[in-house]
Amino acid sequence: MPRSRGNLLPLAKVVTAYIGSVIGAGFASGQEIMQFFILHGCNGLLGVVLSTVLFSYLGGLVMFLSIKMRSTNYKELLTFLFGKKVGKIVDASNLVMLMGGLSVMMAGSAAVFSEHFGLSAQAGVWVVIVITSLVILGGLDGVLTANVVLVPLKLLAVVVITLTAIIKAKGAIFLIHQVTPMGGVAGCWAGAGFLYVSYNMIVPVAVLSSLGRSIPLQVGVAGGVAGGFLLGLSVSLVTVAGLLYLPEAAAYEIPLLYLANQLGLVFYWLLGFLIWLAIITTAIADAHGIASRLAPQGGLNYRLLGICACLLALPIAGRGFSELVRLLYPLFGYASLVLLICLLIVPPIKFLRKHKKSFT
Repeated sequence: MPRSRGNLLPLAKVVTAYIGSVIGAGFASGQEIMQFFILHGCNGLLGVVLSTVLFSYLGGLVMFLSIKMRSTNYKELLTFLFGKKVGKIVDASNLVMLMGGLSVMMAGSAAVFSEHFGLSAQAGVWVVIVITSLVILGGLDGVLTANVVLVPLKLLAVVVITLTAIIKAKGAIFLIHQVTPMGGVAGCWAGAGFLYVSYNMIVPVAVLSSLGRSIPLQVGVAGGVAGGFLLGLSVSLVTVAGLLYLPEAAAYEIPLLYLANQLGLVFYWLLGFLIWLAIITTAIADAHGIASRLAPQGGLNYRLLGICACLLALPIAGRGFSELVRLLYPLFGYASLVLLICLLIVPPIKFLRKHKKSFT
C-alpha cells in the first residue's frame, strides 16, 4: 500500500504534464474541437473515440520508450524513430516549432487580456513571460509541480462549462443523432480524429520524453495511458456540448464563448480564465521542451535557456494571435503527421526485427 501511495505523485505528474501540453488556447476556445469533431455531426463522436485510443496508446508508448532509453529530452527519441541524419533535421524543425508555439501562446495571452478582460495586450505577453520564467527557474520539478496545480483547474473549468451547457440543453441530448454535419476537417470523422492527434503530438513528445530518468516504468506507462484517456474525455464533453448548440455555436470564433454567454456572466469570466490557463500551461510546456533539449542535464543552463527562449519569442508574438495561427499551425500539422506515422510504425517494426533475430 505505501508503495502505491508513493507512486501517486509521479503518476499525477505524468498525467498532468501530458494534458497540460495538449490543451492549449485552441482547445479551450472550442475552435479546434469545432473544426475537427463538432462539424462532423454525430459522427464526430466516433472521431473522438479514435483520438482517445490514439492519445492513450501514444502517451503510454512515448513514456515506455523514454524510460527504456532513460532520455532527458526528445533528441534520443527522434534518433530512435528517424535515425541520426534525418533525426537531426526533425530535431531542428521541432525546436523551431516549439519556439513558434511559445510565440503563439504569448500572442494568445495578449488577445485574451485585451479582448476578454479589457486589459493591456502588452501586459498579457509579459505575464506569460514572467510566470513561465519563474516555473522554469524551478527546473523539471517546477514544471511538473506547476502542471499538477494548474491542469486540474483547467480540466475543472472545462467540465463545469460543458456539463452545465449539456444539462441546460435538457432533452436535446436525445436528439443529438439528428444533428446535420456541416463540413469539418479532413472530410470524414476518421481522418479528422487521426489528424487531431497528429496536430497535437509535438509538444507532448518534447515534454514526456524529458521524464525518462525520473519516472518508474509502470507509473510512466500508466500515466501516459491515463492522460490520453482524460484528454479524450475532455474532448468528448466539449463535442457533445457543441453539438447541442449547433448551428449557432459554429458562427463564433470562440465557440465556447457562445455557450458561456448562454449560461451567464460567471461562466463568461470562467471561460476567459480557462483559455488563459490553457495558454500558460502550453507556454510552460514549450519553454521546457526547448530548455530540456538544449540543456539535457538541467541546472543553470536549463534555466537560462528557458528564460532566453521566452525573450526570443517576444518579437514574433508581436505579429498577432490570428496571423501566427494561420501561418504556423498548418506547418505544425504536416510535421506532426510524419512524427505520428513513425511513432505508430517504427517501434513495432524494430520490436519484430529484434525478436525475429532471437528466434533464428
